[in-house]
Amino acid sequence: MASKRNGTLYLGVTSDIVKRVWQHKNGLTEGFTKKYGIKRLVYYEIHKDAENAIKREKQLKKWRRAWKLELIEEKNSEWRDLYADICQQTGFPRSRE
Repeated sequence: MASKRNGTLYLGVTSDIVKRVWQHKNGLTEGFTKKYGIKRLVYYEIHKDAENAIKREKQLKKWRRAWKLELIEEKNSEWRDLYADICQQTGFPRSRE
């Protein structure tokens, strides 16, 4: 997730990406993402199990910022918010109550 193009970056693991991004977008999660206005889903990966997702998260957190930006640019050069895409793929509406 990012605050804006080339802005502050955040990465994490979740078992429910739609719900978690919605929480961040609506300021319901205290901490880093709320403090820095991180509300845009610009990159994501789906893993078959939590163990592999956590391994990948730890790997990415060790990466230099430039490498993370390059990864985002490869898949999402416009830095579009991919939240609507992930909602459509999972069949969830964009807003949740």
